[in-house]
Amino acid sequence: MTAAPLPDSASGDGWQYCAQGHKHWGVYGAAGLLVRSGDLVLLQHRALWSHHGGTWGVPGGARHHGESAEEAARREATEESVLDVAPLVETARFVDDHGGWSYTTVVVEAAEALPVAIRGGESVEFRWFPAALLGTAEGPTLHPGFAHTWPIVEAL
Repeated sequence: MTAAPLPDSASGDGWQYCAQGHKHWGVYGAAGLLVRSGDLVLLQHRALWSHHGGTWGVPGGARHHGESAEEAARREATEESVLDVAPLVETARFVDDHGGWSYTTVVVEAAEALPVAIRGGESVEFRWFPAALLGTAEGPTLHPGFAHTWPIVEAL
């Protein structure tokens, strides 16, 4: 099913400055879907052209006007991968509030760690990693925002 195009005023695509003076993607904030299956975490290898390209993080992006964090996270995961988000059950969420802009990580549980193919041009690949590997020298290079919040999100 293809969603109807949004009017320009409803799209959250665009840059926004937070109260801390940082520039973030998402006029209405942003959200991402952290998929866990046991001790594995599904990560997206971001396309080189994207903000912090070449790093690993969760599929996600700008929230649309009036869209909940969970709706945005699931929509973004579907736009960026072939992952079936319907059966995934939310287990936790974390809001990284910067004052005037926030990123919500929606944590969901998958029954099994099935291979996930990319959709669109925002990803190089999707891969399951042991959670214990994230944030270590042996682990993948994490998106800076995800690296900052991972210790908090991991504990949820």
